[in-house]
Amino acid sequence: MGGIQEIEIRDAKPEDTNGIVELVIRLKRLNEEFDPLFKTRDDIAIHAKKYVESALVSDESVIVVAERKGKIVGVIKADIVDRIFYEPRIEGRIRELYVLPEFRRNGLGKRLIEVIIEKLKNRVDMITAEFPTLNEIAIRFYNRLGFRGIMSNYTIEVRK
Repeated sequence: MGGIQEIEIRDAKPEDTNGIVELVIRLKRLNEEFDPLFKTRDDIAIHAKKYVESALVSDESVIVVAERKGKIVGVIKADIVDRIFYEPRIEGRIRELYVLPEFRRNGLGKRLIEVIIEKLKNRVDMITAEFPTLNEIAIRFYNRLGFRGIMSNYTIEVRK
């Protein structure tokens, strides 16, 4: 393992698809640890690939990767959302942030956030992040970076 200085942070390219898909799947499986309602589908790989491919060509999505020696070791994806009922109206919503465990705790997650903010700051009024409510690590991480909670989603299962 090397330091963060050996890691290139750059815009995602179509040839990064498989590496990004792998990290998105890892993130979704991690989410499952926080709540059984995040149980991943058996065919997650198919849907993750379509999701990433769609985001890579969308003007409303931004994906940035962290790469070390040809391997994608981190990813962040944000979507531009029009909050039609509210001001400020245009939001950049971080939907995916994942760093491989062996590259955590060295500032890479923070650096990915800084890069996505820089890329979005002329297109959006605010940036939010979504993640499972019980993910205390994410709550502390985003709070340290100046984020604060503004919305909660509550669930009741009606079909089991």
